[in-house]
Amino acid sequence: MRSQRGGFAMGLIVGLLIGLALALAVALYVTKVPVPFVNKVPQRTAEQDAAEIERNKNWDPNAPLAGKPAARAASGTVPALSNPPATAPTPTPAAPVTTAPPGRDPAAILSGQVPAPGAVPAPRPQPTPAADPFLYFVQAGAFTRPDDAEQQRARLAMMGYEAKVTEREQAGKTMYRVRIGPFDRKNDADGAKDKLAGVGVESALVRVQK
Repeated sequence: MRSQRGGFAMGLIVGLLIGLALALAVALYVTKVPVPFVNKVPQRTAEQDAAEIERNKNWDPNAPLAGKPAARAASGTVPALSNPPATAPTPTPAAPVTTAPPGRDPAAILSGQVPAPGAVPAPRPQPTPAADPFLYFVQAGAFTRPDDAEQQRARLAMMGYEAKVTEREQAGKTMYRVRIGPFDRKNDADGAKDKLAGVGVESALVRVQK
């Protein structure tokens, strides 16, 4: 019985020793064998680290964005601007300075004595025609008998003309004249004379000093 227990304990100890030896062998194997995907990465040197730090000092995070407009311009596509650039205001042209032409005094222009350049001159008043110093009659006949003169006057009255019979000595004879008028203007007398001619009455224009 004691021998069986001693053999069991010995076997346990031997098994533990063997297990420790196997574990040690595995550990040594793992440390000596290179780890996959680790040793394949090249190791960085101190010079490379220093150059990377120096490069990162002036690093601009917006630098990639600055190159995009140039690339888009080269490709022919230009992005639309959300806020178009403000245009400069158009300068207002200055009002031209009006200068008086040579030989014209500005004071005379302001006073109205000399018309301003470009001004339309006022029309000059037309001279009033002189009063006609004559009176005009339309004589429809001169008769030696008063009855003939009255008949001519009645004939003209029937036509709508108011005539008068006047007497005048001529070459020792009394003449009875039938006249329409007087007219202050020669044009009116000419119009009456033309109307009488239109109805077959012969007449003459007589001018008398006022």
